[in-house]
Amino acid sequence: MTGALGLTAEEVAEVLGAAVLAPSVHNTQPWRFRLLPDRIELHPDPDRVLPATDPEGRELRLSCGAALFNLRLALLGLGVRPLVTLVPGDDAPGALAVVRRGGRRAPDDDTRRLLDAVPLRRTNRLPFAPGGVPVDQRRALLRAAERERAWLHLVGPTEIDRVRELAVKAHRLQLEDAEVRGELSEWSATRPCGDGVPHASAGLRPAPDDGWPMRDFRGAERAADEAYEPDPLVAVLCSFYEGPAAELQSGQALQRVLLTATALGLAASFLSQVIEVRPVREELRRSLGGTLVPQTVLRLGVGATVPERPRRDVADLVLPVGQRVPKFWVQ
Repeated sequence: MTGALGLTAEEVAEVLGAAVLAPSVHNTQPWRFRLLPDRIELHPDPDRVLPATDPEGRELRLSCGAALFNLRLALLGLGVRPLVTLVPGDDAPGALAVVRRGGRRAPDDDTRRLLDAVPLRRTNRLPFAPGGVPVDQRRALLRAAERERAWLHLVGPTEIDRVRELAVKAHRLQLEDAEVRGELSEWSATRPCGDGVPHASAGLRPAPDDGWPMRDFRGAERAADEAYEPDPLVAVLCSFYEGPAAELQSGQALQRVLLTATALGLAASFLSQVIEVRPVREELRRSLGGTLVPQTVLRLGVGATVPERPRRDVADLVLPVGQRVPKFWVQ
């Protein structure tokens, strides 16, 4: 692996190794990187698009934004101040973002804390413990989103039934779509290339009386006394504008929120269906007042430890310098 940004090959491998630990829809890991002396480019991987589940590429860009945050964080850990350009256009055709060197900056305590959380963060699909999330931890999550120019809306008691109703509606619509079901089945397995959702990370099989719709990744059959918590903390991560740049910015905010939650001892999983079905997403937006743009929905709480999920080999994610990349997913 070649160097970039004045880093050694080993340091570049460390930075990309952190980037690829970001969450992604169905653990598709839809990112690739181009290394040049003055930059690291982040590109989408068109072979990892979910055309039925994510027809607009929103979650692809959100996932890549989360990887971008980890990349920024890892550079800061090496004392490098990252300068990021989102959707750079002709400056880097096909790229979602370009990261350049902006001088030196010593990592602060917050950077170190979040870096320590990177390898520990997991999507936790198991039931959470009763008791909820304390107020001080909720405030920390709100601040994390604000630092990345996003808004984390914590769903309150007067809104929760409506959000649950929309989540159930979106989930049912997706279950009626054979192509969506096919994508879920395709990625619900231990795959030879280090991706997908293996059995150990799949959570429990859904049950008809679950309050919130959980996707069936072919998880474990539940015992008679196992049930999901009826009232998790539900949060809607929102942007202040629409478009690819907003989705990439929201992905960075998402990852800061998730790493902050991990550092606080909290667990998180996604209720993405309500965002993936466009008419339902628009209903959610209206329910939030119409101004904020919902980008993803999180379920948060205190959960048991879950195993590490598979990851693709970093060396396989580096694009050859001359290889052209389709521009569709950045438009």
